[in-house]
Order: sequence, then C-alpha cells, then structure tokens
Amino acid sequence: MFELAASLSLAAWLYLVFAHGRFWLGDQRLDGHAPAPARWPDVVAVVPARDEADLVPRTVRALLDQEYAGRLRVVLVDDESTDGTSETARDTARSHPNGARLEVVRTAERPSGWVGKMWAVESGVRAGGSPDWWWLTDADVEHAPDSLARLVAKGEAEKLDLVSLMVKLDRASGWNALLVPAFVYFFQQLYPFPRVNDPASSVAAAAGGCMLVRADALARAGGIESLRGEVIDDCALGRAIKRGGKIWLGLADREESIRPYADLDDVWNMVARSAYTQLRHSPALLAGTLAGLAVLYLVPPLSVLVWFLGGDSSAAVFGAAAWMLQAASFVPTLTLYDRSPSLALALPAAGVVYAAMTFDSARRHWRSEGATWKGRAGAGGG
Repeated sequence: MFELAASLSLAAWLYLVFAHGRFWLGDQRLDGHAPAPARWPDVVAVVPARDEADLVPRTVRALLDQEYAGRLRVVLVDDESTDGTSETARDTARSHPNGARLEVVRTAERPSGWVGKMWAVESGVRAGGSPDWWWLTDADVEHAPDSLARLVAKGEAEKLDLVSLMVKLDRASGWNALLVPAFVYFFQQLYPFPRVNDPASSVAAAAGGCMLVRADALARAGGIESLRGEVIDDCALGRAIKRGGKIWLGLADREESIRPYADLDDVWNMVARSAYTQLRHSPALLAGTLAGLAVLYLVPPLSVLVWFLGGDSSAAVFGAAAWMLQAASFVPTLTLYDRSPSLALALPAAGVVYAAMTFDSARRHWRSEGATWKGRAGAGGG
C-alpha cells in the first residue's frame, strides 16, 4: 500500500514541479522597468481599517510618502473602530507635509448581506470621487515610496485592468517561521501566478493587501457591490476583472504587512476563518482536499520512516524523491523570506498543519461560528 501511495505522491509532485504553471519559481515580480506614462492618472487609495491604531502611523505615513507625479488621495475608512484609529490617522496626517492627501471617513450602519470589509471598501469608494484607478490596500501594509508609481506604470504600459502584489508577510519566529512562507507557497500552488497573468488561462486571483484596479474595469465588473458577500474578496475581484480584461499578480519585494504573527494561533486563525469558504463549504471537496494533502505531504516522509523500520524500499525511494522535489520547489519562497533552504525539508510538517487548519475551518462552519475578524462574525479582514 505504501508503494502505491508513494508512487502517486511522486507522480503528483512531478506534475506540480514541471507542469503546474511554474508556480514555485516566484519569478512574477514588479521590476519597475515599465516606462512612465505620458500622463500620470488620478488615483484614490482606499484603506479599510478596524482597530488599527497601533499600525496606521506607519502605514498611513507610507501612503502619504508616495513619490507619485499624478494626483493621489487617500481615503481611510474607519470600520467601527474602538481604539482611536481615526484620531491616530488624522494626527499622522497633521504632522506630514502631504497630509492634505488624507481623508478619514466612518462607515454607516452595515446593510444586510455585506461583509464588514467590503462595506468599508464600498464606503471608501463612495467617498473617493471618480479617479482613473482605485488602489485598494490594507491598513497593515507599509508600501515603499515608489510602490504606486511602479504599479501605475505597469498597468498603463501593459493596458492592465488589475495590478496586484502579494505583500511580504511578517517573517515571524518559531513555528511561524515555517508556516508564513508556507502560506505564500500554498497560495502560489493554488493560483499559479504565471497562469493568473496569462490572458489565455482561466486562472484568476489577486492579493488583497495591494490591488490597483482601473476604475472603469471595476464598474464593468459590477463595482464593490458585486463582492458584498465575499469573504475571500481579493480572488473574487480577480475573477470578476479577468472575465472582461487583463490582470497581473506578483510577489512583492519591498511592500510589507507589518501585522505581527506572534504565535501559532495568529496564522491558524488567518487560515481557518476562510479555508472552508475556499472549498465552497462542500464536505466532498473537504474530504478530497484532506486526502490530497495527505498524499502530497504525509506519505513521502512516512514511506521513508517505514523503510527505516524495515518496510518496502521501493516505497521509500518514491517517497524520498517526492520529498526532495517538494523541498526544492519550496526554496525560492524561503529565499524571499530570508530563510535557510534547509527549512524546505520541513514542508511536510507545514502541509499537515495546514490540513488541520482546513479541517478546523470546516468545524467552525459546522458549529455556525462562521468567518470572524476582530470579534465580528461575517467579516472579512481589514
């Protein structure tokens, strides 16, 4: 049995590494080589923020620091904060030479059917006027001074409707030193970036921390209202925009989330609040996903261990080959996060932990706990 399972695992990894859209190379980057447009378009940044007083001094300052030759406004939407987020943002703007760029608004009562983050983004769009581009970003993201200029230049030069970056997450420590890069790796595996960026491919996604979307493309897609019930709103936006236009998704080098992942619970809750939604709340898809994760990540090290205990040498060879392939494919993501390549051998452990997170996400749904964010049920992140 182990020989069959190990051979299936090896076959799967041969496909993933050599035929699954080069997902693991991590070579989709915003290189900054796009030429400057003849006219820099108007941009409005919309930043939903819920209880982010500790982070907005850095992240708002980074938005006000943008070296952008066109007109930029920043609309920070206070989403029912109780910690003084609005006041902190205004204080940051008052002491900044570009402070006039910032407008702070508060959400009105959330209508039925809207998740929290989407209502906050909709509130910001309503307050933002009529720009050429919307820059949708999160209150925990610290952008480099030339981030917007590079995003706009690429969008204009390549006639894109959506330009998105998966920002670098907190490097963390302990278990999270493995789990945070693994999260980025698994996201790339689920949505191979080269396929997302290929107009001929149906694969579509985006990363919510940084999405520059052309205003008329968003309107054609139905606006933010079309996403009002989406928990995984970024990928939903990517799909909506790609149906009628061109999108691009890459890995950020300098744009970073400054939200700390202090312990395992932080990463666990980030994944568990939406993993079962990704599976469309389907028990069949859940069972298939868990079985697939077991074949991919549990079988290879187990087959090697069983051989050490006197088991089948053929299974061990297949399992070891699968293990080495997955480890090699994890190295570019570890390099992005300045982690030792030797940590790639621990990818099976990350796969098992993520399987447990996925099952816990289903358990929460079955217990009617639903998706929660900062103590509010039925809310996306913000």
